[in-house]
Amino acid sequence: MPEDSPNRRSLSRRKFLRGAGTAIAVTGAGALISTKVNGDATEPAEQGGTAQEGLVDVTLKVNGKTHQLKLQPRVTLLDALRERLQITGPKKVCDRGNCGACTVLRDGKPVYACLTLAVDAQGSEITTVEGFGTPEKMSEVQQAFVEKDALMCGFCTPGFVTAVTAALKKNPNADNEELRRACRGNICRCGTFNRVFEAAVEAAKKMKGA
Repeated sequence: MPEDSPNRRSLSRRKFLRGAGTAIAVTGAGALISTKVNGDATEPAEQGGTAQEGLVDVTLKVNGKTHQLKLQPRVTLLDALRERLQITGPKKVCDRGNCGACTVLRDGKPVYACLTLAVDAQGSEITTVEGFGTPEKMSEVQQAFVEKDALMCGFCTPGFVTAVTAALKKNPNADNEELRRACRGNICRCGTFNRVFEAAVEAAKKMKGA
């Protein structure tokens, strides 16, 4: 039979496809066996066989309470608060210090928790929005945000409340312009900025009255 006949070419293609399928199946089986033996290569380091390697003792004082943790040095304050201490007021949104949703107070000054390492926050007093008040007894700033309806989805609200609280603690007589500057690092994707600033001014009045 001539080598270039249709039947010969067809047979060659079938052999090739059969051989390729076998190779793929063997490769897949090998990868499966490797995964079972060695573990998933994409598994987070915290969950793998080296879970305890590289951990350091970290002491955080948050909202007046001291917490002893074991963390990797790369863990941010935001992740330590949310994932380890279940303090979820600070929100994880951009994770790059661009939106202000993760704002907390560090020794009274506003900082982005997503840009702060937990190990570096040791020795500082960390205050989140949960530390300002409770639903039953809200702070003046929290109360003003409720009264002025200064929220829509509410996701950015803790960051704004924290920024305004820091500004008024620094200067109880802060005017509208100063309060606006204090919030310039915070973003409301719903666009409720006017209500936020109204609430900030109202909070200043409440604090003066108190």
